Amino acid sequence: MRLLYAFTVLAPIAIVGDFLGWSPMLVFVLSALALIPLAGLLGRATEELAIHTGPRLGGLLNATLGNAAELIITIFAIRAGLLELVKASITGSIMGNILLVLGLSMFLGGVRNGVQSFDRETAGMNATMMILAVVALIVPSVFSHTIDLVNHAGVESLSIGVAIAMLVLYGLSLVYAFAPAARAAEAHTHAPGKAHWSVKKSVLWLLVATVFVAWLSEVLIGAVEPVVEASGISEFFLGIVIIPLVGNVAEHLVAVQAAWKNKMELGMAVAVGSSLQIALFVAPLLVFLSLLLGHPLTLVFNEFELVGLAAAALVAGFTALDGKSNWLEGAQLLAVYAITCLAFYFLP
Repeated sequence: MRLLYAFTVLAPIAIVGDFLGWSPMLVFVLSALALIPLAGLLGRATEELAIHTGPRLGGLLNATLGNAAELIITIFAIRAGLLELVKASITGSIMGNILLVLGLSMFLGGVRNGVQSFDRETAGMNATMMILAVVALIVPSVFSHTIDLVNHAGVESLSIGVAIAMLVLYGLSLVYAFAPAARAAEAHTHAPGKAHWSVKKSVLWLLVATVFVAWLSEVLIGAVEPVVEASGISEFFLGIVIIPLVGNVAEHLVAVQAAWKNKMELGMAVAVGSSLQIALFVAPLLVFLSLLLGHPLTLVFNEFELVGLAAAALVAGFTALDGKSNWLEGAQLLAVYAITCLAFYFLP
């Protein structure tokens, strides 16, 4: 993780390069690499602040700011009118967390520790919630083609209605998670750690990281179209693979490290929990923010994204069936992710 933070030195270089008109490809790479540790720093500051605020408010902070870096990146993408990039990023984040992160956690954790176990009830409930979230994302996509024939505005209204339902469901999940019985049942696996930063230091780093993430996000998004034209890599591939990795690498490492230390319960909670937050909170929130930014975002995904979302949801369900994991299951998830990424790369 310390090596990861070393990439923060690239932040001022990327900003200066953008100001001086360097090659868009170089600016894109520098800003992407600089965003990785800054996203990690944003998450670390949130976690430290959450320890000071107690389990209720701390849980709410993690639930709302857990994917702040990716939220900021997608907001700038919406402002630039890159709506397909945003939807691809939503799909890529859900797939990446379940197939790549969970797969790598199971594989490395299984290689080191053998068969690992986790709570079937919690994992099963999260898997069910994941399937419901994906259904909510699929419904507007399936019905939109017919609705659009007679009422184009109806597609946008449908997306808003679905977004409201998803936010309500997410709110109910937080109420359930903060209930005394649920907290007591999970205390042994999610016990709060000891704070290493003061409240003042946590807030300061939270503000600093947010400012630089926003700044570099604008630089990164500004370089997308020139990079697509110069490299031949599609905007869809950048959105579904590259952007999610940039915003979530630090969080991915937390899940993998937990599994490596034989804490598969925590590793699964981070991977699946992040996917749920993207699907039930970030995606519907972006629908409403897009209205303010003048570029309405609808929850209508293409058939390739729907296949990826369905695969991720099914994997989450099957993984939770027996409450155990091993390195072969991890290798299977990684293989599915590699195959889908290869297919996405060759899409026009």
